[in-house]
Amino acid sequence: MRTTGWTGIGGATLMAAATACSPLARHWYLTYGATGEETALTLPGDDLLPDPDIQSTRAITIAAPPSAVWPWLVQMGGGRGGAYTYDWIENLLALDVHSADDILPQFQHLAVGDVLPLRPKGPGMRVEICDPERTIAFRSTDGTWVWILHLTTRWLKARLISRNRILVPGATWPRRLVGRAVMEPGSLIMERRMLLGIKQRAQWSAPSAEALLRRT
Repeated sequence: MRTTGWTGIGGATLMAAATACSPLARHWYLTYGATGEETALTLPGDDLLPDPDIQSTRAITIAAPPSAVWPWLVQMGGGRGGAYTYDWIENLLALDVHSADDILPQFQHLAVGDVLPLRPKGPGMRVEICDPERTIAFRSTDGTWVWILHLTTRWLKARLISRNRILVPGATWPRRLVGRAVMEPGSLIMERRMLLGIKQRAQWSAPSAEALLRRT
């Protein structure tokens, strides 16, 4: 019975891994919320890592103008405004993340060249592009990760695109398998929560659409 039980668990694990690695599942993980046009779009900062091993493009619509979203983006980071995702998971990795529910004036002056720490020991994220109310692009100091946050406007609403371009130098096939079966689905869970967290906060702090219409 015990052997049969372990065999069943092993078979279920292999089946789950195979499903997670299937092209359809990977497409969903890596393009959640994004249109085909957004997935194919060349964003400012793509050239910072020209040939990534992995690229994800995820997006969300926010009922607020880009000007109301931007303050929440520029204050992100450990020891700053946080990541608006599952803080308890981030802090299991010693990332010192505490998501703010307010706009923090002391963190509103992000500039090219600023380096935000990811963890006590490890590469930081250097600001490579900071185009107000449009684009922030970070590149890890070891050159293996580029993260782009890009804003557009659609019918008085902001469209936030989050793109990750990742290089996995010298990865063995077991490591790539774990990445596809575990890390890619896991990244969707965290990033989806982040996008929703930004949306909720920006909509709380944004002027109403009616007030925007009166100004135009």
